[in-house]
Amino acid sequence: LAEKKVLIVYAHQSAGSFSAAAKEAAVEVLKSKDCSVEVSDLYAMKFKATATAEDITGEVKNPEHFRYAEETKLAWDEGRLSADITEEQRKLQEADLVIYQVMHGDQFKHQFPLYWFTVPAILKGWFDRVLTLGFAYTKEKRYSNGIFKKTKALLSFTTGSQETMFSPTGINGDMNVTLWPLQNGILHYCGFQVLAPQIFWAPADAAPEGRSAMLAAWNTRLQGLLDEKPLFFTPMDYFDCESFQLKPENVEKCVKEFGPTAGTHCGKPLPPNNQMKAGV
Repeated sequence: LAEKKVLIVYAHQSAGSFSAAAKEAAVEVLKSKDCSVEVSDLYAMKFKATATAEDITGEVKNPEHFRYAEETKLAWDEGRLSADITEEQRKLQEADLVIYQVMHGDQFKHQFPLYWFTVPAILKGWFDRVLTLGFAYTKEKRYSNGIFKKTKALLSFTTGSQETMFSPTGINGDMNVTLWPLQNGILHYCGFQVLAPQIFWAPADAAPEGRSAMLAAWNTRLQGLLDEKPLFFTPMDYFDCESFQLKPENVEKCVKEFGPTAGTHCGKPLPPNNQMKAGV
């Protein structure tokens, strides 16, 4: 069997954090499973977070009205993207599995989780700059027809709040809603098979044995990670190709007690754990 290649995109500043321990566990276990593991440590790399004209070598097509997507598409076609972007694109193209470790630091336990309910700016910048038009998606190749439909991806992160706070009745709201823009709007949009997220609930508030138990569960999951089934997202062909609305026959097929997915719920209650567990 061909060696499986794993890319870990890591966004945390502290080598002594729980986040670093979770990352090291992934590297160790996956290497023991004969995987080739590459880590993009964004803070160590001082990865540039802002998407600007500096990402293109040579002149831009329309400096008076700079449009990042169109200009980087042309630069990608012509091999004129900056070296840091092309290197990350190389890693991504070669990977069978991508783990985004979007860790909320233990030292920030009183802040909102995931850095204000989303990823740290440095990782958002990685998405903005690396997933360029043409390379990661086109109008024709997105969602279930996406360019990366043969590659698996998952989010692995800690929270600063307890799990109960991210429930449908919790003060932070349903975690499935929080995850939808990241998992559907970025990963699935580019075609990735999105695995259930690995969520470490409030490790900063846990006793040492609790944190050890979290890492042990992650180690166990890593053993079979490459064989996991992805989350469900409504296939592209369920939608009308002009209006991009669910076809009437598919509304009837998909919508019962709940809508089909957290985002496309057709006015019905959200399907429980749709963005957190496969096969629900």
